[in-house]
Amino acid sequence: MLNRVLSGDYPRSRPLTALLLIIVTCLVLGPFLFDGIRAFTTLAMICVFIMVVAAYDLMLGYTHIVSFAHTMFFGIGAYGVAMAIEGMGDSFGAIGVGLVGALVVSFLLSLLLGLLSLRVKAIFFALVTLAVAFAFLSLVTQLYHITGGEDGMRVRVPRELGPAFRPFEEPLPGIDLPTLLKGLLTQPWNLGQVWQDSLFEMRFNGRNVMYYVLVVMAAGVFLFLLRLVNSPFGRVLQAIRENEFRAEALGYRTVIYRTAVVILAALVATLAGAAFALINRYVNPENTLNFELMVFILLMCVIGGMGTLYGAIVGSTLFILAQNYLQDLLGWVGQYTAGIPLVENLLGEDHWLLWFGVLFVLSVYFFPAGVVGQLRIWSLRRRNRQSPPPSGPDAEPVAQV
Repeated sequence: MLNRVLSGDYPRSRPLTALLLIIVTCLVLGPFLFDGIRAFTTLAMICVFIMVVAAYDLMLGYTHIVSFAHTMFFGIGAYGVAMAIEGMGDSFGAIGVGLVGALVVSFLLSLLLGLLSLRVKAIFFALVTLAVAFAFLSLVTQLYHITGGEDGMRVRVPRELGPAFRPFEEPLPGIDLPTLLKGLLTQPWNLGQVWQDSLFEMRFNGRNVMYYVLVVMAAGVFLFLLRLVNSPFGRVLQAIRENEFRAEALGYRTVIYRTAVVILAALVATLAGAAFALINRYVNPENTLNFELMVFILLMCVIGGMGTLYGAIVGSTLFILAQNYLQDLLGWVGQYTAGIPLVENLLGEDHWLLWFGVLFVLSVYFFPAGVVGQLRIWSLRRRNRQSPPPSGPDAEPVAQV
């Protein structure tokens, strides 16, 4: 059963398996483990960017297509739903119309970009997509009466997806995991009080319904892409990545595969953009179309590991957690370094971007193949050391170095 779900593509590393289980458990049980709107938003953004980064990795990691227009399709999905709701009202019909319209627009634009790969390849294709993305950003900014310009658009949602809708009258029990862990570290002798302090009453409402729809959507997209890359289609993509000329010599029309990958990645990014609009309740060019967001997606892909879809889960989680909680962590550390001039300044909350960059450099240095790729390499080396060398008359002689 598990083999069919994961398409035979297991993590192949015990530390990686444990890390993935922790992340998946926290995402599935998130509303019951973390109290507060900030934790809820962080978990939702992780689900959204798992889809975005997995789709981008399909292009970059598996097919070696560098595109800077990924955020354009993400923005099309967000603005498509926002404009449909603005014009038709906050109903599920408006969401469906906006999503379908956004998918159609993304399909046509990605088809045009994919066909450009007939003549423009490598870095030149990346520059073309960058120009198209900036042109689309300028268009959205200037069409103020339609898109709201730089002010953006507020996204209303149906009542069933809002905090006023409560499918359960009674509150559900929850355990605030950060409070529990903090209590276990600071007061291990008072377990009863620590447990009582970590309990909270969770009001399950429409936002939680939307969150679990997002979790199912992210899981479905991830498993679909995992099945895709482990199919014959995915093997051709990897052949194109390694040597496109040889893939063509074997009879594969590589332009069709490249175009199909660009279209598929664009549609997934559009779907994630629509989910982002419904969760965030507000869209503007800065949070959907900004080039900085494209850089963040690329960093998530690199940190997690290119060419490994599991890297989308790990990279998105680590990046978004660092982006949201690194400043708080520096503030906590600063309490113990107050009074030390140089250290106090370096560990100040205002310098969180500096340490964010340091963490990225360290991750690239210690995990050159990404977190997922490096953990798999270390596990493979450990298995090779533990396995005995071949023996017998059929064994090949070991070369002496």
